[in-house]
Parts: sequence; C-alpha cells; structure tokens
Amino acid sequence: MKCPFCGHADTQVIDSRVNEDGSSIRRRRRCLKCEKRFTTFENADVRMPQVVKTGGHRAEFDPEKVRVSFMRALHKRPVSTTLVDEAIDRISHRLLQLGEREVSSRQIGEMVMNELARMDKVAYVRFASVYRSFEDVAEFSEAIQEVQKSSRPG
Repeated sequence: MKCPFCGHADTQVIDSRVNEDGSSIRRRRRCLKCEKRFTTFENADVRMPQVVKTGGHRAEFDPEKVRVSFMRALHKRPVSTTLVDEAIDRISHRLLQLGEREVSSRQIGEMVMNELARMDKVAYVRFASVYRSFEDVAEFSEAIQEVQKSSRPG
C-alpha cells in the first residue's frame, strides 16, 4: 500500500481488526520511510454480472425483474412469498458463483424455470409457454410431459 503522505510504496501493517458485522477489515499502517501512520479498510468487491439481452444490449441484473417473472407465473397459485424470495436468493447466489462478468438473459430464464419446476408445476408451464414462445398445443403437451416425468419417483 502506497503511503498517502510521502508516496513511498513500502508500508507495514501494525494492527488489523474485523469490523462488528464482519464485512470489512480495518488496518493501521505505518510508512517505512516517513514513519506516519494511516488507516485503510478492506472490503470484498462482489458485483453481479451484467445481463446480456437477446438483442445484444446489456443491463444491470435486477432481482425485481426476476420477482415480476415469478409473480406472473405464480398468479393465483398457492406459493408463499417466502418461497419466491428464497428462489430469487438462490438465483442471485448462483450468478455470483459463476464468477462471470456477463450472463445471458437466457441463462437467468432457465434458472427461473428450474426454480418454478420445483415450486409449482402449473406456474412452470405458464412461464415456459411464454419464455419458450409456444406456438401450438403440441408444445404445451411436451412441457406437461416434461413436468410429469420429473415429478415421478425414481
């Protein structure tokens, strides 16, 4: 760490302490040239990836847009808001775990479909019909068969 007083590149850490909530570390440092002391803070820099839309433009990841997708698919279905919140948290966590700077909107849509398949089969078919742009009844039938296969034991 460069000294803010004299610009010397070599400093020594005298003391390190984790803050109360554990989200940052406070360090007291001493410049080895001018002997002045100063404080630095270390924080994790975690950012959600940019979402690359179908048309190629990019946008910030917005969990509220994901929530709207869930709520539309789950309209009048017996699924609690807590389950939706947990699903959005899992999706956000998976996106962070990817460690990518960009993720396609298609990947996020697939994550939403996987969560809906676990939550409510009707909501899954609703979402899939819009997301995959079903054009005829055969595609609905395929989605329903897919759900029935996945819900069978073994």
